[in-house]
Amino acid sequence: MRILAAVCREGTGFPVIETLELEPPRAGEVLVRIVAVGVCHTDIRVATRPMGPRPLVLGHEGAGVIEAVGEGVTDLEPGQPVLMSYAFCGHCPACERHAKPYCREAMPRNFGGARPDGSSPLSKDGETIHGAFFGQSSFATHAVCDAAQVIKAPADLSLEVLAPLGCGVQTGAGAVLNSLRLAEGQTIAVFGAGSVGLSAVMAARVAGASRIVAVDVNPARLELARELGATDVIDARATDPLAAILELTGVGVDFALNTTDVAAVYQQGIACLGPRGVFAFVTAPGAGPELPVNLSQLMLGGRSVRGLVQGDSEPHEFIPRLIELYRAGRFPLNKLVTIYPFEKIAEAMHDSETGRTIKPVLRM
Repeated sequence: MRILAAVCREGTGFPVIETLELEPPRAGEVLVRIVAVGVCHTDIRVATRPMGPRPLVLGHEGAGVIEAVGEGVTDLEPGQPVLMSYAFCGHCPACERHAKPYCREAMPRNFGGARPDGSSPLSKDGETIHGAFFGQSSFATHAVCDAAQVIKAPADLSLEVLAPLGCGVQTGAGAVLNSLRLAEGQTIAVFGAGSVGLSAVMAARVAGASRIVAVDVNPARLELARELGATDVIDARATDPLAAILELTGVGVDFALNTTDVAAVYQQGIACLGPRGVFAFVTAPGAGPELPVNLSQLMLGGRSVRGLVQGDSEPHEFIPRLIELYRAGRFPLNKLVTIYPFEKIAEAMHDSETGRTIKPVLRM
């Protein structure tokens, strides 16, 4: 079938919408008519840096309605509203131990630009277009996706609001609820008040944290962080975050979560921990993969450092949990979302990159 998709080509920067051909679903796959798709910083990073193959269709927070199912798919049917999350193999030790974000095949399945067999469901006039980004390539009017990474969505809620659950929101909320397992009365500092950080703030409030400190350089985002549950906010342009957090808490926080790629924040996050505190991060530092760490500081206080992927989330279990929290008014995801028409994808990416918009969602 012919579809519209946003294609990244060499030298184009942000993707440009083109008409492509999409294969029908193979065995174990489904065809989804995309209704909305979130724009994640990972999409922007791959689009604007020399990462991944070209030409390539990005998009990995797809939400839509199933139009067709491939052979062997029995638990999904046409007309079912769904969300799509990350790709995994389902049979490696990590997958079998309910740690699918750490699947041994995670990198090729999510960033390789092809199915595991090397094929792509996308083409244009005989030219192969790399697809299957995060197993979906949902910056398109339709996408073919492995049925295993599809989550049923309730018919009475907006897919435009729910779409970001597939990656960014579950990463932030999952970091707090799944990875760190923050308990009632504990304390946390969240560095970065974007969609991931604000999702962490909302999750910390759900968990009953006694102190939630949000750190950012954007006053509007800090104000929203306070509205969403932060007990304290720190403008890092005007105040030293480390000194402020230590003054607020006396001994430091139980947890620190870095959602930015700013190198200095990694040191600040570790230094603001109290005894036996845990520092977690969800992206590599922009300055490079290596940073100096004071090991004595970690050892003497029993502190630890954790890298996290997808908030340790099992999407079929965790996303429905977040949906119910949203339905109950305890996780106001809608306050993060700004809707853009699909044809304004470049504007949406620019606004996200510059901080004007917290969570762009493209409407098809």
